[in-house]
Amino acid sequence: MNAGRVTGRVWATQKDASLEGRRLLLVQPTNFRGAATGPEIVALDTVSAGIGDHVMYVSSSEATIPFRPGLTATDATIVGILERVDHVDGSW
Repeated sequence: MNAGRVTGRVWATQKDASLEGRRLLLVQPTNFRGAATGPEIVALDTVSAGIGDHVMYVSSSEATIPFRPGLTATDATIVGILERVDHVDGSW
């Protein structure tokens, strides 16, 4: 599981058929304290996340699991919206 923050939407007029009807969002990867950790990525949305939401996403082959038994062309999939993260020195 990875954490990130939704920063925008992506529109593609030409795409693989397995992506038809699926929302693509731009996600800034973060650590669980909310600090950015790398370049933004494009992720498929399965939970109706919105811009500004802190989310959990999976990547690599795990990103296709929510769409089984079919195959979907994705490297990252949003699987949850984070409401709160608690840790020893506080939460964001």
